[in-house]
Amino acid sequence: MQTNGPMKFNLPGLADGATLPDAQVFNSFGCSGGNQSPMIMWNNVPPGTQSLALTMYDPDAPTGSGWWHWVVFNIPSGMAGLPANASGKLPKGAIESVTDYGNPGYGGACPPVGSPPHHYIFTLYALKVKTLPLDAKTPPAMVGFYVNQNTLAKATVTLLYGRNK
Repeated sequence: MQTNGPMKFNLPGLADGATLPDAQVFNSFGCSGGNQSPMIMWNNVPPGTQSLALTMYDPDAPTGSGWWHWVVFNIPSGMAGLPANASGKLPKGAIESVTDYGNPGYGGACPPVGSPPHHYIFTLYALKVKTLPLDAKTPPAMVGFYVNQNTLAKATVTLLYGRNK
């Protein structure tokens, strides 16, 4: 979908800085959420966009390198969003690669008990190539390298999540 103005990206019903709902929280590691990817909508992708990529990243994870929760690329450029719980059911050609949980697909928020709320950064990238030459086994850092080399525009939404027990 192409129109005038900067690319826009949102998670319907969730403003930037809002708390990530339980539906998007992991269901393991002591967390008991729905582990469902959120509904995501976008518009105003720039002219020349041939595909899109989407990531969910937690820079606050106590790993020294953050935590990749969702990495999707080769999303067809004609799309205007993804429905809720789309992980594992993406359009033909789109690829979910491994996350820091060790498997492809969406892996929800699950910060350590008692830590301050973590920032979950969803980023949508408009890419100048139709496909990235990668597969579902490609680590997030390698996907990030290819995505950043081919980005025309990007937009982010940051949500917060913390847990006490």
